[in-house]
Amino acid sequence: MKVYDVLLERGFIAQTTHEEKIKDLLNKGQVTFYTGYDPTADSLHVGHLLQLIVMSHMQKAGHKPICIIGGGTTMVGDPTGKTDMRKMLTKEQIEYNGVCFKEQMSNLIDFSNGKALMVNNFDWLGKLNYIEFLREIGVHFSVNRMLSAECFKSRLEKGLSFIEFNYMLMQSYDFLKLFQDYKCILQLGGDDQWSNIINGADLIRRVEGKEAYGMTFNLLTNSEGKKMGKTEKGAVWLDEKKTSPFDFFQYWRNIPDADVITCFKLMTFVEIDEIKELAKLKDKEINIAKERLAFEITKIVHGQEKATNAKNAAKALFVNNQSSTNMPTVVISESDITEQFDILAALVTSKIASSRSEARRSVIEGAVSVNGKKVTELKTLITKKLFTNNELIIKRGKKKYCKLVIK
Repeated sequence: MKVYDVLLERGFIAQTTHEEKIKDLLNKGQVTFYTGYDPTADSLHVGHLLQLIVMSHMQKAGHKPICIIGGGTTMVGDPTGKTDMRKMLTKEQIEYNGVCFKEQMSNLIDFSNGKALMVNNFDWLGKLNYIEFLREIGVHFSVNRMLSAECFKSRLEKGLSFIEFNYMLMQSYDFLKLFQDYKCILQLGGDDQWSNIINGADLIRRVEGKEAYGMTFNLLTNSEGKKMGKTEKGAVWLDEKKTSPFDFFQYWRNIPDADVITCFKLMTFVEIDEIKELAKLKDKEINIAKERLAFEITKIVHGQEKATNAKNAAKALFVNNQSSTNMPTVVISESDITEQFDILAALVTSKIASSRSEARRSVIEGAVSVNGKKVTELKTLITKKLFTNNELIIKRGKKKYCKLVIK
C-alpha cells in the first residue's frame, strides 16, 4: 500500500490543501517535506511522537524529511492553543533543547548520508532586516485574515502581543526559505497548525509563482476529544529522566479501552491486519492488547530492552506481587530514616505524592500499602526493620508505586 493510503487508513490525515495532487505526489513520486519543532523544553513529548511517526512512514516510502528546530520562532512564541504568552527562553536554552530534540528524533528518523536534514530557523530568521522583511514578506499578509485564524482566537480574549502576531509570518517564511533552498514543497503539522501552513503555501505562490502544499494530521486525542499525553505529574516526555520507561509504559497500559485501537494505528507500526485482530478482543481480554500497545510504543521511544524491562516490572508488581530491579526507584540513606520519616514523608520522598496533604488523603482513603500491607495510620513510621535487603516497596492505589533503596 502506498504511503498516502497508509496514512489515510491509519487515521492520520485531517486536512490537505490539494488532496488529489498530494496523494499523487506521495504515492508516485519523491518529495521533500518538513515539520517544525519549537524547542520550548529539553525533551519532546508524546504529541511530538505522533508527528515523528508520520515522518517515519514518509521517509520509509522514499520521501525526504526536513526537521526544523525553531531557534528563531521559539524566541517569539507560537500563540496556537495558548491563553497566555509563552515564557521567553534564552538563546542558550533554545540551543540546548534543540540538541536534545535531535537525539530523540534519531530513534525514528534516519539522518545518515543526507537521508533527512535538521536545520535551525534562527540561521535565517536571525539575519533578517526588519524593514526589508516587512516590505518583501509582510506585504503579502492580510491582517483581517490573520485575525480570523483559529490559532489567534484564544489569545485575542486575553490580549495578543505584537511579537506573537509575527509568528505566522515567520513560520510562513520558513516554508518559503525551505522551498527556495531545498525544493521543499510540502509542510506537515498538527491540525492546530492549519492556518500557519496554508499561509506558508500561499506565500510561496505569491513570491515564487509556484504551488506548494500542506497536510495536517489529527491531534492525539482520546474518545472524548481531550488531548492525550498528560498525567497529574504533567506531560508524558520522551526523555527517560523526565518520564521513566516504566511510567511511560504504564501510561499506555492504562489508557481507556476505547482508545486502544486508535493508539495502535497512530502510535505504532503494527500492521493494520494485526490491529484488526486485536480489535476483536473484548472485556478482560482487552488487557492483552493494552500490554502489547504499551510495549510497542515504549520500544519505539526507549528500545527493546527497556520496553521489555518495563513490561516485566509491571508483571512483577501487579501480577506476581514481587520486587523487581526495573521498578521506579528512589535511593535514600540511613540518615534519612529518622523519627520524622513517617508514611507521609515516604510517599513524598518516593514522588508518589506531590505533598503531605495529598499523601494524607491517600492514607485516609486506604490507598497506600508498604510491602503489600495496607497502611491506615497517618503516624506510621517507616523504620529500618521494614526494609528487606535494604529495599521497601510503597504503593498508592493500583498504578503508582516506588522502591525505596537504602544506600
